[in-house]
Amino acid sequence: MVLRFAQLKTPEGDRRLVAIDNSRRARRVEVADTLYELAQVAIRVDATLSEAAQARPLGETLDFDAALAEGRVLAPIDHPDPAHLLLTGTGLTHLGSAESRDQMHKAAIAHQAGTEEPLTDSRRMFLMGVAGGKPPAGEIGVQPEWFYKGDGSQLVGPGQPLISPSFAEDGGEEPEIAGVYIVGPDGTPYRLGYCLANEFSDHVVERGNYLWLAHSKLRNAALGPELLTGRLPEEIHGASRIIRNGKVAWEQPFLSGEGNMSHALANLEHHHFKYDLFRRPGDLHVHFFGAATLSFASGFQTQEGDVFEIEAPPFHYPARNRLARGASTVTTVKSL
Repeated sequence: MVLRFAQLKTPEGDRRLVAIDNSRRARRVEVADTLYELAQVAIRVDATLSEAAQARPLGETLDFDAALAEGRVLAPIDHPDPAHLLLTGTGLTHLGSAESRDQMHKAAIAHQAGTEEPLTDSRRMFLMGVAGGKPPAGEIGVQPEWFYKGDGSQLVGPGQPLISPSFAEDGGEEPEIAGVYIVGPDGTPYRLGYCLANEFSDHVVERGNYLWLAHSKLRNAALGPELLTGRLPEEIHGASRIIRNGKVAWEQPFLSGEGNMSHALANLEHHHFKYDLFRRPGDLHVHFFGAATLSFASGFQTQEGDVFEIEAPPFHYPARNRLARGASTVTTVKSL
């Protein structure tokens, strides 16, 4: 049986790893208390996560809905040392995703004389992916855009706030699918599965200058409650909404899955893990595969207290997080 996995705390504060079946029944995994531990077991015995979890009979049934309501569900993956969990991603990977980015960057580029507008870097990158992002099996395709978001300290779980820094100019959602990976003892990357995700970004900063993209991505990111194992469906139809004062203030459908992407997942994975520093044994990676829908692109302005809600079958539970504002600070550097 292929399972989903989630992490939570009991009312007493003890950690539990649970396996969730297709009927949403959540049972304790007896062989490990964290997904990180279970992944290490699976590598050691050459098994899938589901096989490793069921090497011993699953334990007691836990009330997962109650844990969610009480704020006891954690992000589905974490590392004992957050510095060894890396958050990274790729953009312009979805068919149609170039449109909103292109409009942002056109606004920052002076129009040139002539009858034809020049292509923005975003449009060129997107077209490169359309032409070469899905190479034949065994071949390497064009490399995508790539960005760094931070380490495990930036990852938030279900119901936790997405904190926009005091210096930020915007805090906007990006509904995505993220791949979750562990690097084995010999440097081989292993995919654990997929999570529904909100790759939270600052779109005003990015619009100001494309070279500020790196700054705009250094923000929190959120994962939904569960890790989906097995193959990701080719077609994923989801919905992204923003709730303000208890009412839906903005909503739009989004598409994901390889059938709606200009890059194959294997191509995105290759171009991330081709770097030696990303194949360090024991490290975890959460890699965001790109968004096709943004409220910012439709002119919506988020506010502190807004709730982002992202849902998409086959994930059972939505990613739901509130927008919060960080305290104002002034950083000074001391000389030694």
